Amino acid sequence: MSEFHGVFPYLVSPVDVDGAVRTNVLAKLCDDLIGAGVHGLTPLGSTGEFAYLNAAQRMAIVQTTIEAANGRVPVVAGVASTSTADAVAQAKAYQKLGADGILAILEAYFPLADAQVESYFRAIADAVDIPVVIYTNPQFQRSDLTLDVIARLAAHPRIGYIKDASTNTGRLLSIMNRCGDGLRVFSASAHIPAAVMLIGGLGWMAGPACIIPRQSVALYDLCKAGRWDEAMVLQRRLWRINEAFARFNLAACIKAGLSIQGYDVGDPIPPQTALTAEQRRIVEAALRELA
Repeated sequence: MSEFHGVFPYLVSPVDVDGAVRTNVLAKLCDDLIGAGVHGLTPLGSTGEFAYLNAAQRMAIVQTTIEAANGRVPVVAGVASTSTADAVAQAKAYQKLGADGILAILEAYFPLADAQVESYFRAIADAVDIPVVIYTNPQFQRSDLTLDVIARLAAHPRIGYIKDASTNTGRLLSIMNRCGDGLRVFSASAHIPAAVMLIGGLGWMAGPACIIPRQSVALYDLCKAGRWDEAMVLQRRLWRINEAFARFNLAACIKAGLSIQGYDVGDPIPPQTALTAEQRRIVEAALRELA
């Protein structure tokens, strides 16, 4: 199994008003992020607005990311659906395109029992030959993964990672204690990355790393070196970006930040809306402090 670690920005999905993916903008963003030292790329995470895209748009975004990465860093592509069959089809298609891993996300309209949640993730992992990262975000998901389900999924030979966006850091430690090396933990922007690294995390998969990649990599390097005092000084500075990210629409905040930095990523996909002028100023001020 491939070894994933470090900073994986959740990429935005640049889509114009006619629905066409701005592949040149996405490719440049990927190249610049790799140049800034990130350890991997994640298209179609939450920041990538996967729930608002059609199948052709999702394929174009994953393909563009894989081609831009060109083997320099791993690409872990997001797979999300309310249907197991559709999720399996996505996972197979992204592996065929050349994805190095799958980020498995469960969408649900009707509530699901634990056995049904488990079967969804297991079906994705059964369908591919690349590592699977299971993703849990109770804030947005109707059916969450319990600790028992997580522990059972960790026994699957291709499920080696979890990205948890629960905001409950104690839950991360419970997962680590329960699963040991069988399931490595990535932080989300809802957690304090340095704190997650301190308790044994591998890194983080998060939208803010799109707009502060160099600083995110510097924080990771300090944590890996055990230079915790310096890491926390930097973490405190970077937390303002996370605070803005939590206050505003996910994609709108990161797309605004990238627009401020000169990337023509466009607005969030309707019915979402762009940040207001005042909200944009807050993001701009936070970025200026970190320049």
